[in-house]
Amino acid sequence: MKLYRLILLALCACLLSSALVCAAKAQEQDPGAPKGRVFVDFVSANNIAVTPGHSSPVQFTFHVQPPYHINSSQPLSEELIPTQLHFSLPPEVAFGKLQYPAGQMMSFPFDPSTKLSVYSGDFVVKGIVIAPGQASSGTYTIHGELKYQACDNNACYPPKKLPFTFNVKVSSGSKAGPKARPTKTSPHIHS
Repeated sequence: MKLYRLILLALCACLLSSALVCAAKAQEQDPGAPKGRVFVDFVSANNIAVTPGHSSPVQFTFHVQPPYHINSSQPLSEELIPTQLHFSLPPEVAFGKLQYPAGQMMSFPFDPSTKLSVYSGDFVVKGIVIAPGQASSGTYTIHGELKYQACDNNACYPPKKLPFTFNVKVSSGSKAGPKARPTKTSPHIHS
């Protein structure tokens, strides 16, 4: 009886491993399989220049590949994963609150009676870059990451992270006032 169980267990293990290998090969051969697919592209960030103690607006443009959509930053259900931006920042740069666009309200064939808040096509996230007063002059490469979950009309895919980089130029700016001009009362100033 023990030998029968061992043979049955070995047979089950062989069948399971064969099924897994076949599934992996089928996914490799299927060019439409979403594994490893990029659903969203980072298009651009505007040129960012800021002086210490001041702020500057910034816009990040992303493109969702058709026929996919991603949940907005404010999905209508707790089960849905919101789209979010995160940054790794040097001490010379800080971010004010980000402003995500409102999502498009759409329904899908899997549940036509329910509307979801999603992004599709191009969408822009706005924010404010701040250089603290003690920031050193220079160009800083900022590493960002867009966290999102892509879906099509039939299914949602595992959450992904899209890394991207952009530059922020911190310049000291002109601290000197207007150029002094000689007057009759200040004979020591020469132009």
